[in-house]
Amino acid sequence: MGKLNVKNGTPVGTSHLCKSCSWGQFMTGYRESDLLVICTNSNPNIAVPFPVFDCSEFNDKNRPDWEQMKKLAIDVDPTRVSSRTRGFNAVTTIQPLRRTGADHDDQDEEAAEA
Repeated sequence: MGKLNVKNGTPVGTSHLCKSCSWGQFMTGYRESDLLVICTNSNPNIAVPFPVFDCSEFNDKNRPDWEQMKKLAIDVDPTRVSSRTRGFNAVTTIQPLRRTGADHDDQDEEAAEA
């Protein structure tokens, strides 16, 4: 038989979400079965007996906090290098559009007759 995919089924894999959470305390032994995970966000702290796939209080410890982001940020001052930018000229006065050619003369004559 072929491989059967089921939407929203049991997730495949055994990696703990707690490994990258700042609230998790993760202890491993020499064997694969020697594993202890403790969630320090709950009161009292609890041992987690299974690999966690999703957690409502997950806090990624690899993501910088607000103070670290402020320290890494570059300050950009909104200063203008020149008073005018080439290719972009602002129109300061509005002038009426002047028509030229035979169309203009014909329309004037029709307006005078009416």
